[in-house]
Amino acid sequence: MPESAHVRINEVFHSIQGEGTRAGMPCVFVRLAGCPLRCTYCDTAYAFDEGRRMTLDEVFAAATAFDCPRVEVTGGEPLAQPAVYPLLDGLLERFKTVLLETSGAVSIARVDPRVVRIVDLKCPSSGESARNDWSNIARLTPRDEVKFVIATRADYEWAVGVVGEHALAARCPVLFCPVTTPPRADRRAGAPAALDPAVLAGWMLADRLDVRLGLQLHKMIWPDRQRGV
Repeated sequence: MPESAHVRINEVFHSIQGEGTRAGMPCVFVRLAGCPLRCTYCDTAYAFDEGRRMTLDEVFAAATAFDCPRVEVTGGEPLAQPAVYPLLDGLLERFKTVLLETSGAVSIARVDPRVVRIVDLKCPSSGESARNDWSNIARLTPRDEVKFVIATRADYEWAVGVVGEHALAARCPVLFCPVTTPPRADRRAGAPAALDPAVLAGWMLADRLDVRLGLQLHKMIWPDRQRGV
């Protein structure tokens, strides 16, 4: 079987969607291994190296076994693997809703527009803001989402500037998400402290900012679990 028929998978699991406009809904997650970024606050660093090669058919079988109408392909950075595109195509044939979470550092030009593209634009405290592919903004549709993971007031002001400059709220839903503290084993040097959601909410309200506050619901439900949620 050709190499393109395989992907490197970290985990496939069924959980409650913890983020975005579909938070609270059951969802199957297909987490691909590997990522070219090293965000300071990353909470899935275990996916950098841990993974096994699976055929696309094996992934489809594992994902559809949960009998759920929606699936999200995440990472790591899923678009770093060329076989992600036939993977997404196959999932579109099998699921009512297909979502993709991507760092914003890789072009989404090849992603089928039927996929809900959740683009995580990197704020300065991530250490990776220089990697943002700004051409992705013009490709966003109303079905897509943009999120900013915010650790500091400087991050917040930077994100507000990006939203205003690109009229993002008129393109698609925009979420401002406070940084949470990653597990100690995964904490990177220079990782920022967690940002109190109430502080971020206060900034948004004071500025009359018309975006959503995004919280990680799965971490509230399963605070002691990192994988499989």
